[in-house]
Amino acid sequence: MAEFQERRRATRIAVSGRLGGRARAILDVRILDISLSGARIEHLSPLPPGSPCTFELPPVIGSLLLSARVVRSTVTGSEQTPDGKRLLRYESGIMFIGLKEEQQAALEKALEKLTPGGGLGDGRLFL
Repeated sequence: MAEFQERRRATRIAVSGRLGGRARAILDVRILDISLSGARIEHLSPLPPGSPCTFELPPVIGSLLLSARVVRSTVTGSEQTPDGKRLLRYESGIMFIGLKEEQQAALEKALEKLTPGGGLGDGRLFL
């Protein structure tokens, strides 16, 4: 039998018990509406209410990272992918939290660039 050759650059250490951690993910979202206090977004992965996140405004209105919290999230429909899978479509409300004065000013400036009506484009949510 051939001898096993380790390919990892560092040795892993087994952890006994139940040591918790947190993995962060990026979720692409469609911004439905936005205000100085929060936004309503559409996305294809669940967001638990109460979850903290970081919301990134798209560069077209001024790249800006804002701390936020998910206030509500509901299933609004489904979409079929090109390979035939069905994905649930969610709509969530997020509330901006702990904004500094410069973030508030940058958000006000970004909102001035928006025109009434229609969707606002794509943003990102960092979980």
